[in-house]
Amino acid sequence: MAAARSTGKAGTPRLSKVFAAVNVGSFRVSAMIMGETENGDLIVLGSGHRASAGVKRGYIVDMQGATYAIRDAVERAEKAAQVEVQSVWIACAGAGLQSHVVKVEIDIGGRRIEDEDVEQLLVEAQGMIQPDGRTVLHAQPAHYTLDGAHGIANPRGLHAEQLGVDIHVMLADGAPVRNLMEAVQNAHLDVEGVVAAPLASGYACLLPEERELGVALIEIGSDVTNVSVFAAGMLLGLRAIPTGSGDVTDAIASVLGIRRFQAERLKCVSGSAISSPADHRELIPVHGPGEPIESTALGPTARGADENNRIARAKLISIITHAQAELTGEIAKALKEMGFSGANAGQVVLTGGGAELAGLDEFTQSALGCPVRVGRAPALTGLPEAHATPGFSALAGLCLYAADDPIDIRSISNNYTRATRLGGGLGPAFSLRRLVRAAKEYF
Repeated sequence: MAAARSTGKAGTPRLSKVFAAVNVGSFRVSAMIMGETENGDLIVLGSGHRASAGVKRGYIVDMQGATYAIRDAVERAEKAAQVEVQSVWIACAGAGLQSHVVKVEIDIGGRRIEDEDVEQLLVEAQGMIQPDGRTVLHAQPAHYTLDGAHGIANPRGLHAEQLGVDIHVMLADGAPVRNLMEAVQNAHLDVEGVVAAPLASGYACLLPEERELGVALIEIGSDVTNVSVFAAGMLLGLRAIPTGSGDVTDAIASVLGIRRFQAERLKCVSGSAISSPADHRELIPVHGPGEPIESTALGPTARGADENNRIARAKLISIITHAQAELTGEIAKALKEMGFSGANAGQVVLTGGGAELAGLDEFTQSALGCPVRVGRAPALTGLPEAHATPGFSALAGLCLYAADDPIDIRSISNNYTRATRLGGGLGPAFSLRRLVRAAKEYF
């Protein structure tokens, strides 16, 4: 829980907890402050964003620039929320994320399963985590098994010869994670925890039934596209593609010979992943409203433009679809490597800022041969319309993750008498009382 000062906005219901989250992307840095009322309702108190700085392909490349951007985004959220926060949850999109599942079983001998058996099982699972020199971001129980039967929500009170659990483990390279944490700490904020961006986006975009039956989540950022597969209620596979919507913008700028900010505006305002017969007849201006057609500051006239610096919309869409086809090809390859193809394929959900491109869901559905929808944060009280878009789904998911406070097996002591804070802020701090409650009430 993020520490906070202030009584908040007038008329806001009395809050029992406050959570703050920061998503440090290559295109923008965004922050959100969420409160939980005494009756368990979640309210977005404030949010803010600004252009990113010091981040490339999900990695911190300029500590000072990234720190300033983080501090600025948080201050904007604090101003909107009228709340000051001292600690935040942060999302990690790069850092060589890797996901795998650890399966652990213990003998029960046919007797009734007690709380102590579940605790022993989770402690046994701790020793099965093999990070191989990498940082463990999450180690969470997904579901239990009884004599090999999967999908058991609560095994207590049941009889079995063997009790098992599937633990979802998320690994990352240590140095990039430490750089991300340091950038936040330099902004005078404590780190509550680091959450893998695909997991955070899954909290915001995916339905529980989808995560159970099988779904692919495609998070298209500016520089990185994370492709993840969920099934049996947990994240089973993850691939990071070092290409994103920013590469589509670069392709437009390169082919037309224009400035990058002009290419971004063209993509967002007039771009689409689906063409129409009228595109050849429609001329769109390369310059924005109020900009002079000829200006050395804006660069030369676009290649192929008319005397008014206009191009056919069909040309823009051709550039976009060519670049998008390359990215979709990489996505298809990643899904195939994770076994999510052919008869094993299912629902695909697009999210991230790149998913806001018009017609991208239809384009991707045709390319992958799977049903595709665009995912965004659920309707949250107080969430501004501008932040209820796919580009802010990971941010909202971070807050939802913090509110859910999932159990992490690394926080269970091997004698069941104490709990520790692990990883210098990489795992949440659990009290013994909360751990016991979580173990009893899981699912």
